[in-house]
Amino acid sequence: MITSFIDFLKFEKRASVHTVKSYQTDLDQFQKYLLFQYELDKPEEAKAPMLRSWIVSLMEEGMNPSSINRKIASLRTFYGFLKRKKAVSQDPTKILSALKTRKKLPAFVEEKSMETLFMPDTFTDDFEGVRDRTIMELLYGSGIRLSELVSLEIKDLNLPARTIRVFGKRSKERVVPISTSLANLLFQYLTLRAPEEDTECLILTNSGKAVYPVFIQRTVEKYLSAVTTLSQKSPHVLRHTYATHLLNRGADLNAIKELLGHANLAATQIYTHNSIEKLKKTHQQAHPKA
Repeated sequence: MITSFIDFLKFEKRASVHTVKSYQTDLDQFQKYLLFQYELDKPEEAKAPMLRSWIVSLMEEGMNPSSINRKIASLRTFYGFLKRKKAVSQDPTKILSALKTRKKLPAFVEEKSMETLFMPDTFTDDFEGVRDRTIMELLYGSGIRLSELVSLEIKDLNLPARTIRVFGKRSKERVVPISTSLANLLFQYLTLRAPEEDTECLILTNSGKAVYPVFIQRTVEKYLSAVTTLSQKSPHVLRHTYATHLLNRGADLNAIKELLGHANLAATQIYTHNSIEKLKKTHQQAHPKA
């Protein structure tokens, strides 16, 4: 039944490769545990105490609560699928409770550092320099995910309207506004991009091939290393930076939710913690009794 569930994720839910791999890993680990501990090779026959036993064993191994919660979520989705398929009569995950985790504030780059990053002398004027600047400004100027940037095509740009069309998780489409300066930069990049290239992919490597995730990650790390000491220097940090700067400048939380493509407001609310921390620092520095 695990194979049927994975096929369901791939072809019906159209889940990302990363999501499918995560479910596959979690369920394979669970199945191995059942076989070793209970000599049971069919997860659909597992009873609730067996699921709880696996979770306890993960806790005893010292696994991070966030990782355990992901595995619990995987089990819930899997058994929900089995119940819809009438492969099980009862959902054994109902007895499982998520573990308490310590909220980790999303890392972001300060505004002054981002201003330094986009100084005129940071990037060269040739194709490589304009391409790299386009990567950095797209991630920071639109808040799109790494996977969304990699899959962007020329036809997704509407430069006169200053918008880009993005396909997010589960291929959910959204339209994201961009600044005039970013629209102008994209126009400049397109004039340098070889028109004879047979790929519609927007961002290309130096050899004219479609860009790939590791290429983007290396580019972001290279430029962020020059302006920040953050341990994380990833495309997702630029997404966090985009959201945090919008919130700090008074943007509505619901608007940020739509811009980021979040399914619900709870995922966006974590950025309010960074904003509150900034207010606390301002208060401590400015108030005589702080």
